[in-house]
Amino acid sequence: MTPVVGRSELPLEILRRGKVREVYIVDAERLLLVASDRVSAFDVIMNELVPNKGAVLTQITAWWLRQFEGDLAHHMLSADAGEIVKQVPVLAPHRDMLEGRSMLCRRTEVFPVECVVRGYISGSAWKEYKASGTLAGEKLPAGMVESDRFEKPIFSPATKAETGHDENITITQMQKELGAPTATELERLSRHVYSRGRDIAATRGIIIADTKFEFGHVDGKIILIDEVLTPDSSRFWAADKYQPGKSQPSFDKQPLRDWLDVEKKAGRWDGNEPPPTLPNEVVMETSRRYLNAFERITGAPLKLNGAK
Repeated sequence: MTPVVGRSELPLEILRRGKVREVYIVDAERLLLVASDRVSAFDVIMNELVPNKGAVLTQITAWWLRQFEGDLAHHMLSADAGEIVKQVPVLAPHRDMLEGRSMLCRRTEVFPVECVVRGYISGSAWKEYKASGTLAGEKLPAGMVESDRFEKPIFSPATKAETGHDENITITQMQKELGAPTATELERLSRHVYSRGRDIAATRGIIIADTKFEFGHVDGKIILIDEVLTPDSSRFWAADKYQPGKSQPSFDKQPLRDWLDVEKKAGRWDGNEPPPTLPNEVVMETSRRYLNAFERITGAPLKLNGAK
């Protein structure tokens, strides 16, 4: 079980604790997702909290899901704390803590795969390609450079790891796990959401280099769940700074990763727990990155309303 830093208790049974969020059981049909300001890097949870990070992750997901209304089914019932406490009165004393960072959702059976769509080659895909010219063991076009755009986005499923990193798998492996019809539908939905999200983000000067989705099923219907097109689940790049052939600056916790890389190279941190103490400027720059991503994508600053 992943250790939890700075967690607030609610009068609900907790179903799952993650690095960033807790999932609470409301009843047989509903869950409450609460995103904290915790931040992890290199699979280690930092001791410091990043102001407003949880609210950004929740509210940017809610914004995207509203863009997809009538287009595909999703799990969100409400991301408004006032509406949530009306529907779940036992939470009323905790409204301030829930403000901005909570989402009431339909409960589903979750498919045990991450549905990754890559429009550009970066991260783990670039590392594998550089070593062997493949992704999940399958050949990619020769001659690509880091951050190159794929002619057609690649659907690249991965296993869902409880700890450590997810592992890329082939579509054939996914079909064996879920059945061919389900795997085909998950790929179709993933490509559709990525394509729409990519086009919307492009009008805001943002490249969505890659992203991952999760899906569940309830009453025979596949629905989109969990985070959607957030800085934690996606790689956002500024279009006006994009230069293939190297790593790109991103709208996420890159300032934190960069600082930790320096600490590791200097021998001041071995990459394991406990993490080093973060300078305040690193924490605040990371917070600014998340807030900037929200504003660039949605076109408006995050309304905090007391979210912490």
